[in-house]
Amino acid sequence: MATRDDSKGKLAETKAAGSVPVSGSAEVEAFLAAARSMPPARPADGRGRLSFALDATGSRQPTWTLACDIQADMFASAAAYGGLDMQIVYYRGQDECRASPFVRDAATLGGLMRRISCMGGLTQINRILGHLGKEAERSGLRAAVFVGDAVEEDPAELKEAAGQLALRGVKLFMFQEGYDARVEDVFRGLAQVTGGAWCRFDPSAPGELRQLLAAVAAYAAGGQMALTSRRDDGARRLIAAMGR
Repeated sequence: MATRDDSKGKLAETKAAGSVPVSGSAEVEAFLAAARSMPPARPADGRGRLSFALDATGSRQPTWTLACDIQADMFASAAAYGGLDMQIVYYRGQDECRASPFVRDAATLGGLMRRISCMGGLTQINRILGHLGKEAERSGLRAAVFVGDAVEEDPAELKEAAGQLALRGVKLFMFQEGYDARVEDVFRGLAQVTGGAWCRFDPSAPGELRQLLAAVAAYAAGGQMALTSRRDDGARRLIAAMGR
């Protein structure tokens, strides 16, 4: 089920992208290293592009509600660097993984997000990564953020999917809620493969996530220069994490 553009703002279901073999050869490693150093691509109209992916399973409703509010700050953060087109990608339930079209204003995206409520189910991070690969080929996506607190899939398969994203020049910004050591290990690995960043946030301190997401939005719109021009804690944490 491929994603589609939809001017009415309906959500589109996604499937994983077809895989491209990744080997351990020196050539592939060199290519991955080059991909990780690439700045985010910008559409022809000069605006940045960002996929905002979230785990919408189980008890995640408080974080989802917080994200509904924060996304307005993300658009505001990107405005000084040419603006941002952003889509929401989420999974919930037993087999639901959907993506919105790219939109360019907080009111539209907030309206889409507020139609969605969290629902129990297993993680579907692999499907999220597959969708991001398709977006990289279709629309030039180069940056994506994921917010979650669990991993119930094979870490090796997820790392291979992240390798596909690295080959396409997509950086993953993995934001972990909570302190699960296994989740941290997987999230760190996915960010590292793509040259992105892993950061932990405390759900009881919403300002942490707000600053991190605003920093990612600035990066997606204006690249490394936009990120380093910021002086807030979120930008400093992101810069430090990308340097690891």
